[in-house]
Amino acid sequence: MGLLLLTGLGVLAPGQVSAQSGRVTLSGTVRDSTSGEELIGAGVMLRGPIEAGAACNEYGFYSVSVPPGTYLVLCSYVGYSRFERTVQLNASLKLDIRLKPSIELKEFVVEGENDKTKPIDRPDIGVERFDMRTLEKMPVIFGERDVLKSLQTLPGVKSGGDGRAGLFVRGGASDQNLILLDEAPVYNPNHLLGFFSTFNANAIKDVQLFKGSIPAEYGGRLSSVLDIRLKEGSDQKVKYSGSLGLVSSNLMIEGPIKKDKASFLIAARRTYADVFLKLSPDESTSSSKLYFYDLNTKLNWDVGAKDKLFLSGYFGRDRLGFGEAFGLDWGNLTGTLRWNHIYGSRWFSNTSLIYSDYRYGIAIKSGDADFSVRSGVRDVNLSHEVSYYQKPGSRFRFGFNSIHHTVTPGEVTSEGTGINDVELQDRYGWENSLYASWDKTITDKLSMAVGMRLSIYSVLGPGDFYSFDAAGDVTDTTTASGTFLKTYVNPEPRASFSYMVAKNTSLKAAYTRTTQHVHLLGTSAGTNPTDKWIPNTNNILPEIGDQVSTGWFHDIVRGENTVQVSVEVYHKWFQNQIDYRDGADLQANELVEGELLFGKGRAYGAEFLVRKMTGRFTGWVGYTLSRTERSITGINNGDWYAAQQDRPHDISIVGMYEVSKRVSASVLWTYQTGSPVTVPSGKYVIDGDVIFAFTERNSSRLPDYHRLDLSLVLKKRPEAKFEGSWAFSLYNAYGRMNPFSVAFETDPDDPTRTRTLQTSLFRWVPSVSYNFEF
Repeated sequence: MGLLLLTGLGVLAPGQVSAQSGRVTLSGTVRDSTSGEELIGAGVMLRGPIEAGAACNEYGFYSVSVPPGTYLVLCSYVGYSRFERTVQLNASLKLDIRLKPSIELKEFVVEGENDKTKPIDRPDIGVERFDMRTLEKMPVIFGERDVLKSLQTLPGVKSGGDGRAGLFVRGGASDQNLILLDEAPVYNPNHLLGFFSTFNANAIKDVQLFKGSIPAEYGGRLSSVLDIRLKEGSDQKVKYSGSLGLVSSNLMIEGPIKKDKASFLIAARRTYADVFLKLSPDESTSSSKLYFYDLNTKLNWDVGAKDKLFLSGYFGRDRLGFGEAFGLDWGNLTGTLRWNHIYGSRWFSNTSLIYSDYRYGIAIKSGDADFSVRSGVRDVNLSHEVSYYQKPGSRFRFGFNSIHHTVTPGEVTSEGTGINDVELQDRYGWENSLYASWDKTITDKLSMAVGMRLSIYSVLGPGDFYSFDAAGDVTDTTTASGTFLKTYVNPEPRASFSYMVAKNTSLKAAYTRTTQHVHLLGTSAGTNPTDKWIPNTNNILPEIGDQVSTGWFHDIVRGENTVQVSVEVYHKWFQNQIDYRDGADLQANELVEGELLFGKGRAYGAEFLVRKMTGRFTGWVGYTLSRTERSITGINNGDWYAAQQDRPHDISIVGMYEVSKRVSASVLWTYQTGSPVTVPSGKYVIDGDVIFAFTERNSSRLPDYHRLDLSLVLKKRPEAKFEGSWAFSLYNAYGRMNPFSVAFETDPDDPTRTRTLQTSLFRWVPSVSYNFEF
């Protein structure tokens, strides 16, 4: 009934618009004049009898309602020339705007008495929007500009270290981030164990990270939302761009199918370390595999003045292998079919059908023995959302989301090993949500964003479901055949406020509740492709997170230079956190739920950021002071202990300098406290074998992590027939041997002593790549 009501409201929208009186509406879409790309967040301001403004939504749509009269329309976006036009608004008018890219990449802000389009004015807190022009100046790693690596330089966002995939946001675990690529969830956002991200920077248009106030339309994860939007593809002319590097290369082609109406984009990328391995005289090395490839595609079509269709897809795969002895592969497949419809000048809707499939596999061969494991997650998702722009500074959003999850915990097959084949039961779940939100400018100083999300998750059959005692032994079995075994219902209120203390200073506060229904089982600080996803069951309850955050924000403006200063403080409480028993068997275990323990968690911290936005020298300094802890019965006697993502101190310094129009340099230095680790408290000998005894979980730490990266970009002369640049980089410039892992063994010279062995991956990693566009 709720879904029908929401859809019905969208259908009734035109009639409701006509009922409005005393105001007319200017609406339309803002795009890049050279490519037709929709400009998310572009500011539109009307000056006349009154002043009113709005920011474009995630599809480039804007709507401003004002009394009739003559208005000057101003539109701006970072890196684009200002648009100005005088219009006579006696009736509602549709005005599509195309902005021209500016040679001077300065930030221009249209300011007015009621303008709430600037970050400091908006009621959101803990929200980062990554400008792709800034990403282009960041130090490159292995010849690639990387979205995830760049985000890890911001306060409150931490990495797992070298060779460890994962994004840890405000104390959340790596699986507690909702990562979306054109609205499709990505379960493993990493290539080559985290050295590259899944996202090809050349194909990305916009990146937003929500780590504090999370809008009501997002749900399903506890910690954060990373929303990545792909470019639409130029609707004016065919363009080619890409890069050639020592480690990887990529190529993107975009262009019009029908000018001003339809366009396409294809972006492909591949590494080729395996090509160099073939040069080895060792047969096992030359037959080894070490590469990834991915493909982004997108089509969009303006069906009419009020309708636009999009079809986007992603396919990526990693392959690691040592001869025929060992093989590991994993990858993501996503697809999004999206329909944008404008019901009227104030009503906008988006409907999406989304598919996501994540799979991994392991193969081991020794002599005549073969052993393999397969696992994965598959989602089918339908969503519908309607936005209503009531008047300047007031917007309503409401919609629904319905996801069917199919989780394959593991399938083990073997030959000649003496191990029986194991096929774990697929688990099924149906995740539904209804949501509504209201963004409102209450006064010139006070604004708010409030919302409510209702999360409903049903555990579905068929399958056998077990009950366990405190020791993890099975006490009962329930067999379900295609029925609803259990349903969890959780309300998720959201609210955030902003108060302008002075013209360039604001105070913000927010409260956010989130729930999570699919969970990752792993024993390392980072995310491995072989970690297992499991959904809610009769034993595994939805994880629930509550966050309170406050912040002080200030812009220092001196001529054309703008410096942003902010301090944010947060506290988070977690329910139904999952950890494992000592010695737990998590792989290919039908009774894996008996190996799990459940409890509570907490995370708190302060984030400090100073960021210079404009001028030849730009960059930021970020520092995070935080703690992340858990308390689970059965671990450390129920006392609080450090979670594996706990890093009390985290510092990032990023500097980017334009030496000339052709030469730019960048530097990145990062430091973070070492990850928690469990060390042996003693050892004993059984039948000549040394067995280590462990007591307190995560009671010690690895050595601290720090690293310096350098980058230099040389551009071709302006009169060249096509744009081109050389990018030189040095990863870990001073050769810090950062720890990847540690192991413990008996000292061969003194059997009474135990020594620690540290493994490090990289000392210095130089790279060079050539980027081109024509």
